Amino acid sequence: MSDEFCDGGCTCRAIRYRMTSRPLFVNCCHCRWCQRETGTAFALNAMIEASRVELLSGTPEIVDTPTLSGEGQRIARCPSCRVAVWSHYAGAGERVCFVRVGTLDEPDRLPPDIHIFTQSKQRWVVLPPGMPAMAEYYDRNEHWPKESLARRQALFGKG
Repeated sequence: MSDEFCDGGCTCRAIRYRMTSRPLFVNCCHCRWCQRETGTAFALNAMIEASRVELLSGTPEIVDTPTLSGEGQRIARCPSCRVAVWSHYAGAGERVCFVRVGTLDEPDRLPPDIHIFTQSKQRWVVLPPGMPAMAEYYDRNEHWPKESLARRQALFGKG
């Protein structure tokens, strides 16, 4: 994906948004919680600073949803068609949006950088050779690009 913006939205088009830059990183999560919440084999999330997600139309409804960590997530959903467009997880809070890649107008532009929680992935999901994959989570300092780490540090300070 180039540094130009990337638009997306819900199915009924009531919610429209723009990512104004590249995301920090794209996770493909295979945990059972994501499988249940999405109703499919995984969730594909592009992590990006909330300040770089511009709401173009509509107002998402925020739905508090439990997570395995017990800290929960806040899912931004279209109040009409109920599609989840992004989430905020407790660890990053409201400063980072986990944009649902499938809601982008051109989702092919953001393939996963890493597959996580593969210990519970569906057996019929075959990961490409050479693709980073972790049984659980990962150390971002080992996997994120330096530019993304610098952006995260600017957002949160240390670590």
